[in-house]
Amino acid sequence: MGAMVRSPCCENAHIKRGAWTREEDHLLIAYIRAHGEGCWRSLPMAAGLLRCGKSCRLRRINYLRLGLRRGIFTMKEDELIIKLHSRLSNRQVVAAWSLIAARLPGRTDNEIKNHWNTHVRRKLLSRGTDPATHRRLIHEEKDTGRFLPYISKRRLAAAATGRGHGTYRTIGVHT
Repeated sequence: MGAMVRSPCCENAHIKRGAWTREEDHLLIAYIRAHGEGCWRSLPMAAGLLRCGKSCRLRRINYLRLGLRRGIFTMKEDELIIKLHSRLSNRQVVAAWSLIAARLPGRTDNEIKNHWNTHVRRKLLSRGTDPATHRRLIHEEKDTGRFLPYISKRRLAAAATGRGHGTYRTIGVHT
């Protein structure tokens, strides 16, 4: 017997997609104020929205929730994101963004993830830091300005003697 799987909520041809209108935002807010969040799967129909429940939930959490801070991140927030990411980056990625968001009141995990991928990552690279490992980067070529991830001396020695796994054999590290 096959496993019971919930059918996707967005397959319906009558579901609206794309940008939300002000009217839809007002309908969602009014319904939640009057009835609470309840079951997101049945909320859109009850609120008179032609959206799926997931879309309503994400709109509420990421845009319409009270106390959200929108806009430019401060330097202090950037540094806290970097510090927390270095501690949490080895965990499951989604959980790490949520844990970081818990330390930044008014910011959502989605907003922090987007800020990381568009701004903070580049900032770390320009500082010579690998955004994934938070280790320093080794500069390979002066003329191109390309950076390579940090390679331990042990791995470099293994690659130089041919005992490495082939990953670092072609990398020319200049000291």
